[in-house]
Amino acid sequence: MVTDPIADYLTRIRNAVMANHRVVEIPSSKMKKDITKILFEKGYILNFKFEDDKKPGVIKIALKYHPVSKLSAITKMERISKPGLRKYTDSENLPRVLNGLGIAILSTSQGIMTDKEARARKIGGEVLCYIS
Repeated sequence: MVTDPIADYLTRIRNAVMANHRVVEIPSSKMKKDITKILFEKGYILNFKFEDDKKPGVIKIALKYHPVSKLSAITKMERISKPGLRKYTDSENLPRVLNGLGIAILSTSQGIMTDKEARARKIGGEVLCYIS
């Protein structure tokens, strides 16, 4: 049993990037699916596939690497709000990751979204992680 599924999700991707894997499989949940869609939309991963035919669904993520230098599109993934210490923020104090070059993923009352979307909608929420 995993006590922090989001930290497990980030760690699996981080470990796959460090080992230069092309595909990583992660147990599925609704929040993980939403985070995966955001990573795809923002260009941090190459592609993804949700396989719900098995009992615990699986998310297959194709990681993105530079064709020449073989560097990953994801350089850093950091969990911010943890089960023991939740981090919430309002719309005025939303974090900026690398002065706008990275993204912060938030869980809001209107769903999972990036810091830029939350700033545009003027809503706050729980800061899940930073991606750069």
